[in-house]
Formats: sequence, C-alpha cells, structure tokens
Amino acid sequence: MIKNISVVSLSSGIAGEPSSRFELEIGLKRLEEYGLNVRFMPNALKGIEYTSAHPEKRAEDLLQAFLDPETDLILTTIGGDDTYKLLPYLFDNNELARAAADKIFLGFSDTTINHFMLHKVGIPTFYGQAFIPDLCELSREMLPYTRRYFEELITTGTISEITPSDVWYEERKEFSPNQVGKPLISHKNEGFELLQGSPVFSGKILGGCICTIYDMFDGGRYEDMPDYCRKYGLFPDKEDWQGRILLLESSEEKPSPQKYQKALEYLKAAGVFDAVSGVLIGKPMDEAYAEEYKKLLVQVIDDSGLPVVCNLNIGHAMPRCIIPFGKQAVVDTDNQIIRFTE
Repeated sequence: MIKNISVVSLSSGIAGEPSSRFELEIGLKRLEEYGLNVRFMPNALKGIEYTSAHPEKRAEDLLQAFLDPETDLILTTIGGDDTYKLLPYLFDNNELARAAADKIFLGFSDTTINHFMLHKVGIPTFYGQAFIPDLCELSREMLPYTRRYFEELITTGTISEITPSDVWYEERKEFSPNQVGKPLISHKNEGFELLQGSPVFSGKILGGCICTIYDMFDGGRYEDMPDYCRKYGLFPDKEDWQGRILLLESSEEKPSPQKYQKALEYLKAAGVFDAVSGVLIGKPMDEAYAEEYKKLLVQVIDDSGLPVVCNLNIGHAMPRCIIPFGKQAVVDTDNQIIRFTE
C-alpha cells in the first residue's frame, strides 16, 4: 500500500503560481484524506519562469525522488511541453540509470517523454493521471471513474483491469475559485470501439500523447527537440516495439487532422506499425476530430489486420483511467475489458 508521495514538476511550473494555490489545497486535502504523506520536491513549486529556466533542477527533483527510500509514488503535477530538456542531466553520466528504482511513476501528456526516459532504463511506469488535472479537479469530488483507478493504484500498487467509463465529460472552460464545486457537463460514453482487426490481442503497452511524440520527430515547436531525442536514443527502435501495443491519445491542443496524419506517418516510417500487435486510441478531448482521426488511422496504417481500438478513457479526455506500461495486457473488445497480468 502506498504511504508516501513525492510530487514533481518536470514540465510546466504552473503548480507554483499563486493562481494555482486554491487547486493545490483541494488536491492536498484529498490526498491527506487517504492517509497519504505528501511532499513537494524542492523545485516543484518555484513557478513557471524558474522551472522553465532550470531544467537541471527539474532533473534533480526526479533523481532525488527516486533515491529517497521513503518515496513510494512519484506524481507529476501536470504536463507542459519541454521536459525533453532534462535529457542531458539524466543521461550524460547515466544519472537516471543509477538512481532509478522500482517506484510508481504516474503522469501523462508531455510526461510521455519521461515515460520513454524511464522505459530506456528499464523502469515500468503508469500513464494517465496527474496531480492538478485529477486530484485537484474542481468538482465537489474527484470524478468517480478517475478516483476508482487512483484508489486501486494507491491501495494495491498496480492496476488489474480497465473497463470503459459510462460517461465522458466536456473540458472545463474556466479554472478559477468560482468554479469550485461546479460539476462538469457529462455525456453517455459508448465504450471501446474496435476500428479494425482482431477483437482480442495482447502485449505490453507503451506510448502516450501523440502531440508529444510528433514533437520528437518534428522541430516546429522546439527546433532542437528531435536532435535531443536522436542523440539520446529516446524513441524506442523497431525491435523494441516488437509485440508491444501502441497507446496514442491527443492533447488539449486538439491537433488538426493534418498534424495527426503527419504524426502517424512519422510512426509508420519508424516501423512501429510493422512491429506492434495492436493500437489503442484515447478518446479525443471533447471528441474533437474523432471521426477524422479514425479514418486517418485506417489510411496511414494501411494494414487491416492490425487491431486498432478507439475511445479509451485515457489521457486528456475526462475521466481518466491509469494504464500500466511494461505489464502484459490482454485487450478483449468483445467483453469490453483490458486485463493486466504479472
């Protein structure tokens, strides 16, 4: 059972801004009600400007959290867009490989990069939730589906299975104190959708936010990001993808179909679709471009035998489950379940 949580800001430093204080209080109260001991790492609450200017301090926090024998779970505050800048401070002298230990690491969005970092040094991770978006949700309580998976993780240390949420929620348009206690607008959810291929397939899941993966190959956001990723061999090679299940979910930027297509083409050129046993697709936020994305998946993958399952409650669309990376999964869309085995 999880007792001690260390919170890190590996991308955006928004958690340290005065405007976020009311949200942090909500999240801290919820964690303390679970009987958890929570500490923010030394640089986690220093704000946007400091965090942006000091990737070496973000790296220090991550290493310190892994080295701390009392830390059970490392929880990211939120995503962002430049955690790739931690690479030199974690890999130039094998810092991450020496520090990394078998602790729970949880985050999503730009944290996709951190998941790939930890995968590179052999540490399994958990994808799908973060402190501000989930523990600090402004509704009266955590969203029930989200809470269910968080509670399973902190009580058992793992996730045994995933089933679809009954509902999905529209993204909140405003994040301010006057929104506290206001419910989100909900809609009926349709469950896992088999787009093509066999309804049952298996493998270890790896992946994350398709917008972040796009930036690993394209320098439009940060010119040096693809160079960094190549230098440190961050994106797994085709052999590493063999037999795995690729997870893709899209960000709050709601990428245009043109950008989504280009991201899929980068993955295809890297040989990912020739290697994996299946593809899982998270529900897009507010269902933006959902139908267009499905058509592009079929078109770009161009292999009707490769299973593709859409509409998972993972990533940026709410509510969110938690998916273990590095643990054998069996996807069964006929029975609307994904099971994980040791």
